[in-house]
Amino acid sequence: MRLSKRGAVEPFHAMDVLAEATKRRAAGRPVISMAVGQPVHSAPQVALQAARAALDHGRIGYTDALGLLSLRRAIAGFYRARHGIEIDPGRIAITTGSSAGFNLAFLALFDAGDRVAIARPGYPAYRNILAALGIETVEIEVNAENGFTLTPEALEKAAADHGRIHGVLLASPANPTGTVTRRENLAALSGYCRNNDIAFISDEIYHGLTFVGEEATALSFGEDAVVINSFSKYYCMTGWRIGWMVLPAALVRSVERIAQSLYISAPELSQIAAEAALGAAGELDVHRDAYRRNRDLLAERLPVLGFTVASPMDGAFYAYVNVARFTNDSMDFARRMLAEIDVAATPGLDFDPGDGHHALRFSYAGSHEEMNEAVDRIAAWLR
Repeated sequence: MRLSKRGAVEPFHAMDVLAEATKRRAAGRPVISMAVGQPVHSAPQVALQAARAALDHGRIGYTDALGLLSLRRAIAGFYRARHGIEIDPGRIAITTGSSAGFNLAFLALFDAGDRVAIARPGYPAYRNILAALGIETVEIEVNAENGFTLTPEALEKAAADHGRIHGVLLASPANPTGTVTRRENLAALSGYCRNNDIAFISDEIYHGLTFVGEEATALSFGEDAVVINSFSKYYCMTGWRIGWMVLPAALVRSVERIAQSLYISAPELSQIAAEAALGAAGELDVHRDAYRRNRDLLAERLPVLGFTVASPMDGAFYAYVNVARFTNDSMDFARRMLAEIDVAATPGLDFDPGDGHHALRFSYAGSHEEMNEAVDRIAAWLR
């Protein structure tokens, strides 16, 4: 059978690790997974109640391709209350998770052969989706010198080295580094893209999970950015597969047309639950405080074990660490750690094809007890 070259992208190693961890857990192993960014908490109670009521009503069906108008209005209200920004609900599209948002943005903005700049280390699905679509990824190394974020100066150099850049994708807070891009840096990047006719996509799916620094949205600096967000992380709704986009007005119809054929619509049940979840900040901020406690635990204990924290843990719920003291093959290290002590972490090659062989990412979205137990196991294993 002839196979498309589009399917020959790199595997998402975190998902492969999760699959192995799930298999081991099903076999009765005491697995602690620190491999994926999945909150240990359930969806907010008001979201569960809204979903139960919808199921009792019985009719769950298609919605408009852009989503329920009531949810889109509620999200516009969120931006008004949280950021002081007025957003026309007509510019908001509800998506099947943020993953669908990236698919729609890439398809609506770029043609095969275009170049999109992303940070390295960075979320692997960016690179893999772009590759499957025939879009060239320009990876720009981020480190302490540039504040672990993309800058206009780095984009200028990338354009000189690779040719015209057609798009920039930045996450803040970032996966796996936890970097929170400062407000003035985000404004500078947004202005640079506007002035150079570069599409700017701002991944804000970890908003609500900032521990150090000021959380800013790209929407504060104009209406030309594409903002992608999700109910998966702060709202603890990973399996509900529900997210949203805020679009420039000129892009709405293109995204709508593509979404009609790719997805019909996001699941109505998830949309109903998501609308209710927007009112659950009190419950969700308690979860954020628990992540902060886990963050402090790992920030204290991992360096003692010999893991150098490779970037700030300012937001999201990840510790990205250098493991060069122990190995030059983080993939093998992660496999052995799962096989021998039932602790799952993600090898750095997911996030950095160049230097990720000596890095690991630990997710601290689990319970505090699990985090303590995992570190205890690792400490004993390394001894």
